[in-house]
Amino acid sequence: MQKVNKLQPFFENLAFEREDNRMIINFGPQHPSAHGQLRLILELDGEKVTKAVPDVGYMHRGMEKMAENMIYNEFLPTTDRMDYIASAANNYGFALAVEKLLDIDVPRRAKVIRMMLLELSRITSHIFWLATHALDVGAMTVFLYCFREREFALDLFEDYCGARLTLSAIRIGGVPLDLPKGWLDKLTKYLDEMPANIADYEGLLDQNRIWKMRLEDVGIITPEMAQTWGCSGVMLRGSGIAWDIRKEEPYELYDEVAFNVPVSTTCDSYGRYKLHMQELRESVKILRQLIPMYTQTAPQLMADAPQYISATKEQIMTQNYSLMQHFVLVTQGMRPPVGEVYVVSETPKGELGYYINSQGDPYPYRLKIRTPSFWHTSIFQELFVGVYLADVVMLVSNIDIVLGEIDR
Repeated sequence: MQKVNKLQPFFENLAFEREDNRMIINFGPQHPSAHGQLRLILELDGEKVTKAVPDVGYMHRGMEKMAENMIYNEFLPTTDRMDYIASAANNYGFALAVEKLLDIDVPRRAKVIRMMLLELSRITSHIFWLATHALDVGAMTVFLYCFREREFALDLFEDYCGARLTLSAIRIGGVPLDLPKGWLDKLTKYLDEMPANIADYEGLLDQNRIWKMRLEDVGIITPEMAQTWGCSGVMLRGSGIAWDIRKEEPYELYDEVAFNVPVSTTCDSYGRYKLHMQELRESVKILRQLIPMYTQTAPQLMADAPQYISATKEQIMTQNYSLMQHFVLVTQGMRPPVGEVYVVSETPKGELGYYINSQGDPYPYRLKIRTPSFWHTSIFQELFVGVYLADVVMLVSNIDIVLGEIDR
């Protein structure tokens, strides 16, 4: 019996016809600059890329199918493992979608704490991006400086919830914990130091001739190209389109804080680098406004919706009905009404969307996640054509993808 090669149709569709002066290589999936299990099939003419095909799916996780076999609260920690560089953003997106499905409102203090976690996650994500991007280009010093500031931010996460990377610090209906004593003082100290740190990064890179030669006029993404490929976040704003979901479709208290939406019209890798630096400053500005807002709120942390949300610990320990209700919600799960929702939020990497179809069961009938990295990876097949192989390494890190989002 003839053995069938399952990959044969895939390679036939690539239509790679080798010529004498051309070569086909595999970039990844085991390559330090692939930033995860990313495989790029590249056709080279000398050192120039003439064809590029991204090949994903090496992590084999199936998160969306897992969600359909878990109660809603049970699935929330799994969302940490998508963009694990900014896990709070994933937690929040899922919690917000379920809250829209349940039609419940979150207490104001919980909204403030959530925004603090989200903007701190944006800072840690952008710093991590700069560190790895600079390392891929060859700037080792920036890598060390960035990781120093990132560690201090992770200390704040640890003081709040005990975790540093995969936080699970947001709940459906609010947050599980209030800010510990002295946490705001540590946050203020961190914010006071950040402007000087950002200036240090820019002092090392902005006018560095090697950095500029590698990034300027490389990886041009026109506005039409960005929209065609479904780009969002910095990838979209780096092409001159001012679109930020926090401004256009405000959630939590983003309509009560003042911040700008930085835009770059150069459409190149250097412009996207500058956008990340400007967004760091905007996050610092937002966090400074949230500190006085926190002190002006009532101490309630979870929504008052007994049918879906457990009562407070005090009520559980003193009221028999609250204890029974808590037991049912934990063991059997909540039962949202029949319906469907699609909710988006602005994560550090772009637009994150959760679609939930509920049939009234304790678990979703269907859950679909729209992750920005998946869409940004698809643009590689157009973006890489005509660039040098060395620029492929730079562009993979410049686009800021994470394979946990792609192979979900």
